[in-house]
Amino acid sequence: MINNLRVLFFAAIITVLSCSCHGQHEMDHQVQTKPARAVPFQLGDTVRTLGGNIGCIVQDKKQHYWFASNGGGVYKYDGTTLLHFTTRNGLLSDYVLKIELDDNGVLWFTTRDGVCTFDGTSFSDKTNEINKALHHVYRLSSSRLFFNRPGGMCYYDGVRLNGFTLQPSDYRIKNGDLNRAYTVYSSLIDRDGDIWFGTEEKGVCRYDGTAFTFYNGHGLDKAAVRTIYQDRSGTIWAGNNGAGLFRFNGKEFENFTEAMNLGNPDFLKSLTSKKGTLARPWSINEDRLGHLWIGTIDAGVWKYDGKRLTNYTKEDGLCGDAIWYIFRDHREELWFVADGNSICTFDGQNFTPRAFR
Repeated sequence: MINNLRVLFFAAIITVLSCSCHGQHEMDHQVQTKPARAVPFQLGDTVRTLGGNIGCIVQDKKQHYWFASNGGGVYKYDGTTLLHFTTRNGLLSDYVLKIELDDNGVLWFTTRDGVCTFDGTSFSDKTNEINKALHHVYRLSSSRLFFNRPGGMCYYDGVRLNGFTLQPSDYRIKNGDLNRAYTVYSSLIDRDGDIWFGTEEKGVCRYDGTAFTFYNGHGLDKAAVRTIYQDRSGTIWAGNNGAGLFRFNGKEFENFTEAMNLGNPDFLKSLTSKKGTLARPWSINEDRLGHLWIGTIDAGVWKYDGKRLTNYTKEDGLCGDAIWYIFRDHREELWFVADGNSICTFDGQNFTPRAFR
């Protein structure tokens, strides 16, 4: 399986961190004679630079940036100070694959060893709750949090965890087979409330509240669907790691990459990358003008304005040709994570490296 990324959920030890400013007894308040000096809360360690293997960026409700590192924990940047969080600070694992923010302002970290949350003062291990969550009627919300778990998925609606599965009841994994056909790599709740899942080798699955429908034509099931995105016009896009970029026409997914003659069939045969192609999209986002940006893992980033495609690479000032993630912040500025080690933004003409000092 090409670039098989599996999130393994093991039993984890819950580390509870408590902050003394929330644990004072009533008597302490009675004997206090003057206001205590305000001390900025700081759980992580102050550092000057980001580590490597950065694969995800989010902003919390205070508009602070959070960066996930697959091997180096997480980083928080408030515009002035860069803090580093690891297992030493209570994080469940230093191998963090994804960060998400729920409606309550709580951060959820999907790691190699399970899932934990951070409420601003402490981390909590949620792996066991996710693995044991029962099947409930979905209550769709803007939280839109999905987690893989053994044999299925879990959806968090902001109030409770809901377990479900995409795979048929008679599906069995062959002995020695490391592939997991129904493993979900990406997800999306569209404007109509339908849920879309990008799977490892079953293409894209759509859940309309009643039934699951799988779309796997035109090569959509040839490799993992790493990203799903809905643009401002309502069009659904899916990025397959090998077969290219797909666009949903209301009935099926068309292979946009092949239609634009930008495919790379050699990759699916021999894992040979090729510049100037749109065969391996890993991240999709949209700028303030409504232009679609498609980050590939081997050929830089492509901008699509609805009529024309433009390719940007290191030769154009991009910080790397392997685009792991594209993030749009609260100011609608796009951040490009390249090679997991470099981050840059684009002002319409030039790419600018981001520094955290």
